[in-house]
Amino acid sequence: MARKFIFFINPVSGTRSKLHLEKKIVGKCDKQGFDYEIMFTSKEGDYGFLYEKITDENVTDIAIAGGDGSIRPIIAASLNLPVRIGIIPAGSGNGLARTAGIPSNIDKAIDLILNGDAFETDAFLINDQLSAHVCGLGFDAKVAHDFSVSKNRGLNSYTKIAVKNFRRAKTFPFEVEVDGKRFETEAFLIAIANSNQFGNNFKLAPKASICDGLLDVVIVKKTNKATAVLSFVKQILQGKLQNFHSSENQKENILYFQTSRLSIQNLANAPFHIDGDPAATAKEFLIEILPAAFKLIRFSK
Repeated sequence: MARKFIFFINPVSGTRSKLHLEKKIVGKCDKQGFDYEIMFTSKEGDYGFLYEKITDENVTDIAIAGGDGSIRPIIAASLNLPVRIGIIPAGSGNGLARTAGIPSNIDKAIDLILNGDAFETDAFLINDQLSAHVCGLGFDAKVAHDFSVSKNRGLNSYTKIAVKNFRRAKTFPFEVEVDGKRFETEAFLIAIANSNQFGNNFKLAPKASICDGLLDVVIVKKTNKATAVLSFVKQILQGKLQNFHSSENQKENILYFQTSRLSIQNLANAPFHIDGDPAATAKEFLIEILPAAFKLIRFSK
């Protein structure tokens, strides 16, 4: 079957100019004789038209040039359709792409999309909303909310906002149910991860895999703020965050466990984000892995 591509470009993601990206896509597709179309991402995230377009036009591949927030709604709109998903990392953190080993170099990323293989990749649902990367409640969500309205993009801007929020960070009460057991906790943040990092190789869940059928859950609990967060940061920067089971290690400052599903009672309406984008919070979150949800063009490991 002949391949037909749709390339979505997010014109405002990340810090790099998109002026030459379209030319590179056109040049490489024309050289290999591929049928393709270039479109731009929707600020509103409305891709309801994709189902009909994919089926009517026999689209085989969809590639997204953008960050994690740009990728999620397009995957959601094409779920259960026989299309391959490609990524040209062009966001601020590119956590999913980094986890998948997709080259950050634009030329190499396009070449991988045009010539690489696609492998089954997990996603997950949180209150029936799809996430392909990582979602969270608390501190990291507050940072995501502030970063979304910042005029500056990139790692430096994100770091400044994170430091500013750290000085005033507070804990939130949660009730968590996992594997039939329920526990209460006061936490600075709860992160639910499919990929192993927020982005920029900041690995919050070093054991996470995008194809193991499991979610990695990280809870930074209430304790001395400096001790807890500095310990958390040190461990994730070293890729050595320890794996604790929630029901057996309630005295640990940081809980890290794996599961296929869990529920969270958000008792104080902690802020919430999906794949780095701020989202409306809720009193309760039901979270469940979707094994092999889509096919991602990436390297096998």
